[in-house]
Amino acid sequence: MSTLPQERRVVTAIPGPKSQELQSRRTASVAAGVGSVMPVFAARADGGIVEDVDGNRFIDFGSGIAVTTVGASAEAVVRRASAQLADFTHTCFMVTPYEGYVEVAEQLAELTPGDHAKKSALFNSGAEAVENAVKIARAYTKRTAVVVFDHGYHGRTNLTMALTSKNMPYKQGFGPFAPEVYRVPVAYGYRWPTGAENAGAEASAQAIDQINKQIGAENVAAIIIEPVLGEGGFIEPAKGFLPAIRQFASDNGIVFVADEIQSGFCRTGQWFACEDEGIVPDLITTAKGIAGGLPLSAVTGRAEIMDAAHSGGLGGTYGGNPVACAGALGAIETMRELDLNAKAKRIEEVMKPRLTAMQEKFDIIGDVRGRGAMIAIELVKSGTKEPNPKATAQIAKACHAEGVLVLTTGTYSNVVRFLPPLVIGEELLTDGLDVLEAAFAAL
Repeated sequence: MSTLPQERRVVTAIPGPKSQELQSRRTASVAAGVGSVMPVFAARADGGIVEDVDGNRFIDFGSGIAVTTVGASAEAVVRRASAQLADFTHTCFMVTPYEGYVEVAEQLAELTPGDHAKKSALFNSGAEAVENAVKIARAYTKRTAVVVFDHGYHGRTNLTMALTSKNMPYKQGFGPFAPEVYRVPVAYGYRWPTGAENAGAEASAQAIDQINKQIGAENVAAIIIEPVLGEGGFIEPAKGFLPAIRQFASDNGIVFVADEIQSGFCRTGQWFACEDEGIVPDLITTAKGIAGGLPLSAVTGRAEIMDAAHSGGLGGTYGGNPVACAGALGAIETMRELDLNAKAKRIEEVMKPRLTAMQEKFDIIGDVRGRGAMIAIELVKSGTKEPNPKATAQIAKACHAEGVLVLTTGTYSNVVRFLPPLVIGEELLTDGLDVLEAAFAAL
């Protein structure tokens, strides 16, 4: 049970005086390149609520960008991480290993798609997991090229910026980027020229044609795709697209990597989003929701591929930190005990009809999409499909002022995304949607 009252409460202007004071300290000491969605400073968070230092309580429709899936202070995460903290904070798995790392790898082997023999390597962040997936695929295939997709996002390190399609704010001014990265079309149904019903077949054919013509399938080490594209705008590739790309990879000895960093761990109503079309990836990258808010990531995959890197070739000082591993075991325990896949599906049942009804009322809502608790609305200019980033920013700001924390996203910055913790109460969901609807009405 949450110790924090699960109700929205706005008692000061947003931001309040204490947040403003902290903001001035931040401005003096924190690099300007580190942005924040909201100008309020968190004091406590639990269940579906974030409370700021001024006592305002916000309905959390962001989960720290899909991280606090089990809530921001889940009992099992706190209990297990606290016990580990008392034993030791670090020895480095590459120096003296410990059971928690092995146990997380065992859980990943059990939970990820496919019944083949699997192994894992643990790291700190999603970007690290993606970089290591590329290293492993190159070691296994003895090839160099990596194929990614339009609207894809894979991280902020040099290699993962190269893999990411959106320039601003992720890449602007930070090049040159890593070579041997190639981008091909994705089946973005809402914006596909001949209609969503044709997107799966046409986009996969275009992508495969480009790979064959421009790179040569025999030169491709890995194809990396998010089964639901996160920063691109919660794009679900049109049906048939992922199976076609998966089959092409299998036919050509290419390592197929599912980047499930944002979409994994019950977020879409399944343990992993790629299960929706029965995709079994060769490698799967995870982070965000894996450890209840502690920094942890993983690459999990076919044992023979994972074992391709030489001993000492994978690792990092903090990778698979013991406290983070304990948090992951607590998060997975919570996901199982509370059946958070079912909770995610229920969140979709509550949110989708409300958002669809809003779409009928407000013609700037061009599309409602997503699965489970990974839902989005795409905003356009009335009567067109032209992206409407200005209205998107206004809607988000209006929600923030009324105590609802929403995030925006999308290649065109015109998508409002909803990532509530899977433990959120339905009354908070409804209240948050009421605030959202009022924001559209006011706009």
